[in-house]
Amino acid sequence: MHWLWVIIIGFIVGVIAKFIRGGKDSVGFIVTIIIGIVGSILATWVGERLGWWPPTGFVHFIASIVGAIILLAIYHVLFKPSASS
Repeated sequence: MHWLWVIIIGFIVGVIAKFIRGGKDSVGFIVTIIIGIVGSILATWVGERLGWWPPTGFVHFIASIVGAIILLAIYHVLFKPSASS
């Protein structure tokens, strides 16, 4: 059941990150979920290790969105569609 919630929250975080980032976006459904999940995990892990916040709280959701926005930007830099296609 835990992984189901991770996927659901990851999708929500990924969609919010895409909305905040704006612009034309060709990232698919699965990539959105993966970016949201990975952004959430990384932001939570980094924040807890650096002592920025406790293990639980709403700040994790905000950090997850920020992490997903950063990963979405990195994804677009690495996998930018070519101008000729």
